[in-house]
Amino acid sequence: MKKYDLNLSTVAFLGLLAAFFGVFLFYPVSFMLKGAFLENGRFTLKYFELLLSSPLQRESLLNSFAIALLTTGLTTLLAFPVAHVMTRFDFRGKGLLGGLLLVPMIMPPFVGAIGLRQVLARYGSLNLWLSDMGWGSLETPVDWLGAGGFWGIVILQVLSLYPIMFLNLSAAMANVDPALREAAQNLGANGWRLFRNVTLPLILPGYFAGAIIVFIWSFTDLGTPLIFGVTRVVPVQIFDGVTQVNTNPMGYALVVLVLALTLVLFWFSKRVLGSRRYEMMARGHTSGFESRATRGQTVLIWAALGALVGIALLPHLAVIIQSLSARWFFTVLPEQWTTRYFGEVFGHGLTASSIRNSLFFSSISAFLDLVLGVVIAWLLTRRRIPLAGLLDALAMLPLALPGIVLAFGYVAGFDFKISWLNPRENPTLLLIISYSVRRLPYIVRSATAGFQQTSVALEEASANLGASPLRTLRKITIPLVMANLVAGTILTFSFAMLEVSDGLILAMREQYFPITKMIYQLMGRIEPDAPSIACALGVVGMAILTASLLVAGRILGKKMGQLFRA
Repeated sequence: MKKYDLNLSTVAFLGLLAAFFGVFLFYPVSFMLKGAFLENGRFTLKYFELLLSSPLQRESLLNSFAIALLTTGLTTLLAFPVAHVMTRFDFRGKGLLGGLLLVPMIMPPFVGAIGLRQVLARYGSLNLWLSDMGWGSLETPVDWLGAGGFWGIVILQVLSLYPIMFLNLSAAMANVDPALREAAQNLGANGWRLFRNVTLPLILPGYFAGAIIVFIWSFTDLGTPLIFGVTRVVPVQIFDGVTQVNTNPMGYALVVLVLALTLVLFWFSKRVLGSRRYEMMARGHTSGFESRATRGQTVLIWAALGALVGIALLPHLAVIIQSLSARWFFTVLPEQWTTRYFGEVFGHGLTASSIRNSLFFSSISAFLDLVLGVVIAWLLTRRRIPLAGLLDALAMLPLALPGIVLAFGYVAGFDFKISWLNPRENPTLLLIISYSVRRLPYIVRSATAGFQQTSVALEEASANLGASPLRTLRKITIPLVMANLVAGTILTFSFAMLEVSDGLILAMREQYFPITKMIYQLMGRIEPDAPSIACALGVVGMAILTASLLVAGRILGKKMGQLFRA
């Protein structure tokens, strides 16, 4: 019979984790299931039948599936050759180029949509420039955004999400044993046949891990369709359903449908793609298999990937330009420049409070993640506990739980008379918890890696000298994995800073608006300066996120890609 390490501290930790997941994960999910499947206390599928029979909801589902599939497919076509080049060749400036390829991560598609709309609108900068060059006509401008903004959403999501796919693919390619490739080449396999029969099967788990994250992210992205004015997509329908959460059960059915889709994809990645037929006898490292690029190849690599980075940064650049423009109307670039919008961001009460709110919400949620992540990683790596696999799955589950689903569940499930638990009155606690739950996998991954790489000999010596497990954890273990914990905490903080879905749904009163909700609010106002102030606020958010990611990337290095695996 298997023995478990169930002393008082372990039982206490397990009890606290069970309470946390029960209240803030299972309760809102069960509340949504109840709303979707029960009518007057009886089981029913009526709401799903009504959902699928509604032309509006069917079109929304088809549009969301189309956007997610196109984004995932185009991201794959973009990231595969980039990952191959970055793992196959060694060339001057490789580290710098690798960092530049990740720059689009500093801004969510939600903020980039503002800049892309300015560039690609019918009378945006691109069409105006083409007209000035004599290559187009303003009488019949090119509709770059396409179908009322559909293709604009796809383009922006591809440019924003390809780093996640690239990180997963490059990590998977870096773990392919070079001996297997050499053996295949010795048997006459080269080029496409070598890639198809050897490399591709070995990197499929890493690819699908990234593809599923990209698909779910794209399918549930709320901010980008809102900025482009595309309403017939699932996230916007859920967002609109929040106001009718107590009277219209259709919202529950739609949210449960999205939840079922993401859980199926998560299960698929963990079970089906975890087959042993993809495993290697030993892990190799591509550093010994890299080819030194010639001068011509180096120039070609820099030209191709530099162009990709330049295109991906166009939305960021447009946001920065608009934040500095005093007048930008019907011209390629602003006619006048100013920095006064940044003064308004920090000087105006609501915009300044949104920055303070985001910093506060993100800091507290990062600290909470640090505590929970260390406890979970310690239990998984240093203790033999019952249902360890279930705890690991629960810790990773938020990667497959869209923010819009969790936020909807919090609005529906915590509609209490207790003001500090009701998001309609004060969303502070639920915003912190939602940020924390969504980013918990990052710190768990980081802490687990640190514990696994640290010998237990010092901890055993501490225990032999009479130190309690908690004292050993605080005095011995945590200092040894401090770099991993700092990097993971910075990531949880930085991504919470510009979280979109949770902020847009849960923050219902202006004094509690985070940065993303304030940007959305400003973009909906009719004042001519409102978009520029929104862009200035977005630039402030980008600056904070950039600094955070630079620090985390410097600490984690190539291990950063492992944090984005389902």
